[in-house]
Amino acid sequence: MLGNVLLGIQVVLALIGVYQLFLTFFGWYQRKPKAQHAPQKSFAVLIAAHNEEQVIGALIDNLKALDYPKELYDVFVICDNCTDRTAQIARSMGVYACERTNPKLRGKGYGIEWMLKELWKMPRSYDGIVMLDADNLVAPDYLTHMNNDLCNGSRVIQAYLDTKNPNDSWITAAYAVTYWYCNRLWQLPRQNLGLANFLGGTGMCFETNLLKEIGWGATSLVEDLEFTMRCVQRGINPTFNFDAKVYDEKPLTFKASARQRLRWMQGHFDVARRYFFPLFWQGLKEGSWAKLDTAIYALNVYNVLIASVVTVVLWCDMMMPGLPSFASLFDYAPNLFMVIGILSYIQFPLALIMAKAPAKTWAYLITLPVFMLSWWPITVYAFFTQNNKQWSHTEHTRVIRLEEMQSKQVS
Repeated sequence: MLGNVLLGIQVVLALIGVYQLFLTFFGWYQRKPKAQHAPQKSFAVLIAAHNEEQVIGALIDNLKALDYPKELYDVFVICDNCTDRTAQIARSMGVYACERTNPKLRGKGYGIEWMLKELWKMPRSYDGIVMLDADNLVAPDYLTHMNNDLCNGSRVIQAYLDTKNPNDSWITAAYAVTYWYCNRLWQLPRQNLGLANFLGGTGMCFETNLLKEIGWGATSLVEDLEFTMRCVQRGINPTFNFDAKVYDEKPLTFKASARQRLRWMQGHFDVARRYFFPLFWQGLKEGSWAKLDTAIYALNVYNVLIASVVTVVLWCDMMMPGLPSFASLFDYAPNLFMVIGILSYIQFPLALIMAKAPAKTWAYLITLPVFMLSWWPITVYAFFTQNNKQWSHTEHTRVIRLEEMQSKQVS
């Protein structure tokens, strides 16, 4: 009986894996650029910040130098429960420093919700709301791309997320590889197919009228995923702009990375529990591929959890004396699953080729499997601690400016 259950679970997981592998083939090309528009949309650029005095200055300098009319955008730093000089630095550099103090409701989602309410009270209104993290850098043409997308009808836009410190350690390199993979073989296929893209927590742009219409309401540990679900439920598919680049700082050590990813997975369990079934049934009733695809993505955290447990059980069973007690799906079609396994792995070097990644990054493919396998214990631990809603801050210390990154890429 247990063997049949394990086999059935393997079949379901294999089908989901094959489905995702199928989608990646639609990321091998880019559609022709949409219509270009003269700058006309105004933007409020919100920067989520908690004790970010070390990096906030570099981002503000970066934003003040964007290739977009200065009168069409304002910068607001959300100084959320800050105890350092973040607010003073922001004011001294000529942008808005909006200070919030609420130790009971901590976290980026709560900070954004508060900031939006404050923004609606201000005399000036904006066409779009951009959300960034304090450790980010953005390409000079970022707002130009957001202007084009809003003019072309997009209401929620996710930029291309890259890392600004890919060569700091094997951990930051692993993040960089997975980012290049996700941009090209997760996000772009969905954009090409007209499905819903997934918000990535930063580099996001929203039509102001949409936020006023449905509110923010995303205060979980993964506010980006939560807002994605809320949009898709309403038939609003977030879009992806492959050419709008945002660079994010990644933690240098495994410990800091594990802590960050634990928070993500705890939040992902919460969102999956609340949104999977409503979105899945809605997708079935409406015949909406976008809603079904988004529901499957919401369930991904359970896929990782179950796959890790099943794999460990099968490994332990194989190492026991005598014949294995449980059947592996691989035993039924070894050649087929060998091909699927190879195709799944070569997606990462393929993503590096498509991203024109620096040669140094290729060496980190050796340690990438360790990083990927580390998701298993993190996800299992997150499952048992998913009721922990305590937000944890990831410290940012890498002061890198855009011109430094560009010079390194050229060299």
